[in-house]
Amino acid sequence: MSEHRITLGLRENWRQFALLAVINAFVGAMIGLERTIVPLIAKDKFAIESSLIVLSFLISFGVTKALTNLFAGRLSEHLGRKKILVAGWVVGLGVPLLLIFAKSWGWVIVANILLGINQGLCWSTTVIMKVDLVGPKWRGVATGVNEFAGYSAVALSTLMTGFLATTMARIRSLFIRGLFLH
Repeated sequence: MSEHRITLGLRENWRQFALLAVINAFVGAMIGLERTIVPLIAKDKFAIESSLIVLSFLISFGVTKALTNLFAGRLSEHLGRKKILVAGWVVGLGVPLLLIFAKSWGWVIVANILLGINQGLCWSTTVIMKVDLVGPKWRGVATGVNEFAGYSAVALSTLMTGFLATTMARIRSLFIRGLFLH
């Protein structure tokens, strides 16, 4: 029986590290897409004028993500990182579909609860996995790259989605793009 040694370090694990950064960018891109379009759906499809009601989708997301973050690390220790990452992606698959076919604002809230679970599991797990690859010495770099990849994708997706929303007649059709982000 041969013992398989794992070597920590960014140089030694750059391929896996880069893949995790790309995965986190896709996670962030879905947020950018959704944050741009959902307020427009609230106004155009559901005729919601109340800012508080429109912001309820952000509140449901934030509370859910915060609670999921509390458990993501422990779950990844007990069940395995890959299982938690895949579970996050599976939960996220329903988000664009719920938003495309939403019959009421409640569907949007449920979609954001699922998005919060998706983000809490995927975002947190990718940073844990990056730290696993590079070791504690490079923890700051792993966290920084994770945040940079995710929030850069949020910004680029928001910019692109905003541009497309101003040029396309059917705003909800942009969520079809969200299916490809997952």
